[in-house]
Amino acid sequence: MENSFTIIYEPATPDEYIDLRIEGGISGKSHKAAAVGLKNSLFAVSIYDNKSLIGMGRVIGDGGAFFQIVDIVVKPSYQGRGLGKVVMKELVNYLGENTYPGSYVSLIADDPANKLYEQFGFKYTYPNSHGMYRMY
Repeated sequence: MENSFTIIYEPATPDEYIDLRIEGGISGKSHKAAAVGLKNSLFAVSIYDNKSLIGMGRVIGDGGAFFQIVDIVVKPSYQGRGLGKVVMKELVNYLGENTYPGSYVSLIADDPANKLYEQFGFKYTYPNSHGMYRMY
């Protein structure tokens, strides 16, 4: 990672969060949903180039039995520099220190990010189970 990048262990602002999600090609969120969700993160990693948010990731969940990795995104102009790995390393380090025997850590893997997650020991649930969702 280049020296001008700064890692902050707290969520981005709702506006930064929404903008990076959209620029990174994942769905936008309402400002209200972003504000509530970010505040309730168990752990967050935000990477800045000067004052510009260029990468992020979060851990959410109940803090004991269930954890989920969400919002892994790197600004397209910064992709290919290993920043996704930096975010995942920080999240996995947090989980290594804050989970319990039997804790379940999940994530939704979109192509091609599934290859990144495999490097950190994540496995597909299929065919034993299927990921499902419902949008509001």
